[in-house]
Amino acid sequence: MMPWLMSGLGLVILLLAGDALVRGAVNLSLRLGVPALIVSLTIVAFGTSAPELLIAIQAVAEHAPSIALGNVVGSNTANILLVLGVPAILTGLHTSECDSRKNYIYMLIASVLFIGLAFCGVFTIWSGLVLLAALAIVLGMAFREARDHRRCCDDGADDLEDIEEADPNMPYWRVGVYLVLGLIGLPLGAHILVDNGTEIARTYHVSERVIGLTLIAIGTSLPELATTVMAALRRQADVALGNVIGSNMFNLLAIVGVATFIGPIPVKSAFLTFDLWVMLGASLLLVPFVFLKQDITRAWGFVLSGLYLAYMAMVL
Repeated sequence: MMPWLMSGLGLVILLLAGDALVRGAVNLSLRLGVPALIVSLTIVAFGTSAPELLIAIQAVAEHAPSIALGNVVGSNTANILLVLGVPAILTGLHTSECDSRKNYIYMLIASVLFIGLAFCGVFTIWSGLVLLAALAIVLGMAFREARDHRRCCDDGADDLEDIEEADPNMPYWRVGVYLVLGLIGLPLGAHILVDNGTEIARTYHVSERVIGLTLIAIGTSLPELATTVMAALRRQADVALGNVIGSNMFNLLAIVGVATFIGPIPVKSAFLTFDLWVMLGASLLLVPFVFLKQDITRAWGFVLSGLYLAYMAMVL
């Protein structure tokens, strides 16, 4: 039981540290006069994916690269089937009112690029550079579009209330506490979770790929699930859908892209024949909700969640 308890402890530390890092970084940026727009496009996006990033770096450094790859692929699948499915069961998601077509297309392109590089057999530093270059292009286009929209559609005031825990008057000492807790907690939590996840895999003769796709992927998707549930309860379907699309795109382009600088990430045959295609298939399930303006009803929520449970059963 000890590896399971320690894995849970590592996951809790990761989630709390990631939240602390986002709060500290956002409020430090606002204290220094960085516009909230830039904060939301960069620091928040990077901070909320910090647990996945630290897991990937730690896993590659400890010669368990399948955990890193499984975490990315598993998280993306969970984000669509589980993170959208559960809130839809609770309240339904009125996605017919959302316009996420452009970002959704970017996510599909990122998915195809990721799968294409995976078929090279190993993610090398050159693969990582390609992924990071694609991320830079996407962020550049998003920033330009948001800046142009702000110029023509409002008075330029920062919408601080749209950023969680944003307080431009937060004392520097409190900002420092958040940053220190985040910077210490993230590597500590990642180390505990990867070490004990690997131990579980060895004890129960389960592959590192399966641990990454299940235990670690579900755990690191919990922040997205919490955000999406709250968005659904507040009838903010655009936030819920945008959260999933943005998170998936960042996972594909940034997490593995950065991890390749630590070491190569071999791609096992099971990823090429099954897991990557499940991830792409789950992404394509969003077509009716993005392009045909359909709501994700409670019935669809049960379908998505059921598909995820079936996938988990097949993986295990």
